[in-house]
Amino acid sequence: MSENGHATNGVSETNGHTAIKLTRKDFQTDQEVRWCPGCGDYSILAQVQKVMPELGIEKEKIVFVSGIGCSSRFPYYMNTYGFHTIHGRAPAFATGVKVANPDLQVWVITGDGDALSIGGNHFMHALRRNIDLKILLFNNRIYGLTKGQYSPTSELGKKNKSAPMGTIDYPINPLSLAFAAEATFVARSMDVDPKHLATMVERLAKHKGSGFLEIYQNCNIFNDGAFKPFNEREVKEDRMLQLEHGKPLVFGKNKDRGIRLNGPTPEIVTIGEGGVTIDDILIHDENAPEPNLSYILGRMQYPAFPVPMGVFRAVRKPTYETMLAGQISAAVETKGAGNLDKLFNSGETWTIE
Repeated sequence: MSENGHATNGVSETNGHTAIKLTRKDFQTDQEVRWCPGCGDYSILAQVQKVMPELGIEKEKIVFVSGIGCSSRFPYYMNTYGFHTIHGRAPAFATGVKVANPDLQVWVITGDGDALSIGGNHFMHALRRNIDLKILLFNNRIYGLTKGQYSPTSELGKKNKSAPMGTIDYPINPLSLAFAAEATFVARSMDVDPKHLATMVERLAKHKGSGFLEIYQNCNIFNDGAFKPFNEREVKEDRMLQLEHGKPLVFGKNKDRGIRLNGPTPEIVTIGEGGVTIDDILIHDENAPEPNLSYILGRMQYPAFPVPMGVFRAVRKPTYETMLAGQISAAVETKGAGNLDKLFNSGETWTIE
């Protein structure tokens, strides 16, 4: 320890207590990362490992829970506690972890197939209950682990191994589902914008309540280039919309195009044409108590509209685990700690000789 109290060799002292300053390396494991070369999952892993030490949370108080799919190998690569669970049920396991120990920060790692197909019920109810879970959904619009079948987010008409003539399933919009379930934090980012992705992961980590971050993630083996029409460097300024709280929804290389409402319907207008001014452009409010405008933005898709990126909604309300702890405390205070043997042998019970 240096004389002025600054950290040396990763050790610092605050108020007489010695603490270890964590780095990204502290969150890396000795496990071989087994994703296909070029997979977008590498970018997501790197940004999560980058953000973790900045949160000031001990590794022993962080848990990563996953289901089944390429994304679900994530817990192996995070040097924290973790569970690799069963298909679609990660939110259920994570709920148990959080309720049993509310002091833990619990993350759910899932994919578009895992969360929105077999796991849709668990995903929806984890959000509506406002359990303090951090859900990262890797959306590559395909089943990658099982070799290229269409997923719940695959585009209508998409040809693949399970739909050689084109899928006739209408896709789910993950954000719409999150808004309908009243998630208190909803955001979107993508693997090819690491700086933005890190910011969204950090925002999610600091939110108290049900948090959902959809990440557009390229599967370069079975669905390569799914998002290139709007996220390529040459076109993204004109085809993507960066959401900033309290600022007008403008986009384009010259920031001269914007979104306004025509009744309940969004429309693209050009500032300076037809009498349109900046005052006509919709102002983004991520803290609005009702998700109405966020829902409208979440429905906007290319090519009809620019694709919104950022935080759509961030509101606060009591969390499930906090209210549950309150009910338990109230019950103990009025009825005592309870006795399981007495409970099991009370009421409609009988003895068989």
